[in-house]
Amino acid sequence: MAAFSYQAIDVKGKLLHGVTEADTVRQARTSLREAGLTLVEIELLTQDATPSGRQVRRGGISVAQLSLLTRQLATLLDASLTLEQALSALIEQSENAKIRQILAGVRAEVLGGSTFAKALGRYATIFPELYRALVTAGEASGELGRVMLRLADYTESRQNLRQKVVLAFIYPAIVTVVALLVVSGLLIYVVPQVVGVFEQSHQTLPLLTRSLIRVSASLQACWGYLLLLLAAGGVAINLMLRQPHLRYQAHLQLLKLPVAGRLVRGINTARMASTLAILAGSGVPLMAALHAAAGVVNNLPMRSALDEAAGKVREGVSLSRALAVSGYFPPLLVHLIASGEASGKLDVMLERAAEQQEQEVGYYTAILTSLLEPVLILVMGGVVLLIVLAILMPIINMNQMVK
Repeated sequence: MAAFSYQAIDVKGKLLHGVTEADTVRQARTSLREAGLTLVEIELLTQDATPSGRQVRRGGISVAQLSLLTRQLATLLDASLTLEQALSALIEQSENAKIRQILAGVRAEVLGGSTFAKALGRYATIFPELYRALVTAGEASGELGRVMLRLADYTESRQNLRQKVVLAFIYPAIVTVVALLVVSGLLIYVVPQVVGVFEQSHQTLPLLTRSLIRVSASLQACWGYLLLLLAAGGVAINLMLRQPHLRYQAHLQLLKLPVAGRLVRGINTARMASTLAILAGSGVPLMAALHAAAGVVNNLPMRSALDEAAGKVREGVSLSRALAVSGYFPPLLVHLIASGEASGKLDVMLERAAEQQEQEVGYYTAILTSLLEPVLILVMGGVVLLIVLAILMPIINMNQMVK
């Protein structure tokens, strides 16, 4: 059975969008006509699995939408609904057409005999490898509902951590943009009109005023070229960072920064620890868990260190000792993992480590933003002060000459 998205006109002339399931497109057309609909367009969303394992590639959904969808599905499964019933309920209540199409495709795959994890694999760009690994573990253990609840908690915590970091830097970013616009406006439009009066007096202007005039004239003459140069520089940096070795070196230097380095290390450590915790607690083998955890680590040196640690674990070294070799991971994380390995409660210790790292991320985010805000204000105030002094000094000199 396959899923089809359609556009049709009902008896009242209203255009409808929806999803229907049928074995063939002809059966889908027939069922829609029997329902009194005039078909406008119909499109295949998914089809039965083929040996080639072709994936269906469609537009993705946001992290927030995926988190909400996971929570809803986990709640329905925990209420003893079957997977088919839960998917059907989500299709009916979802107001997002894209999500309805994705769920209809997954439901069609499940009805066709595929496992839930395999059905999600058809939408690998939407449901990441970690997501599918947990679903596989839940199906194998017969506790899909419990695993989905943990997965919902995990996706929500990831979303909360991301929002916490982004929201903390919104204000400094706004202040920076406003400061640049204000200073640029003063130099390009205000300063030339005010300083032009002093040039007509034929007096020797102070060095600060002459410098301001040169800067203003330069900006007036080449502000367009400057914007193009900044855009070209941004594109060049983006292209350079696409080179693995250059991006690796940039990430390595980022880790060495005093506060920002700790923030980057904390964010990636929290992601890694929470991922390993939920995978280990769901019965996923440690090697598979390490492979999935490496995928959520954005910093390349830390990801490489985690891959090397996985290789050492494969050779028989404990995870704590393998992670301690690189020096990129906090000592507290290493000690908690060692305690978990000794007590047989690795997932519990990893959860504690993830919570501690999230608290540390919040702490360093507060420090960094508290440092950025006064620095930005001082820099902007200093630039404005120089502009004001450059304008006032000739006026003061003229008053002295009059006296």
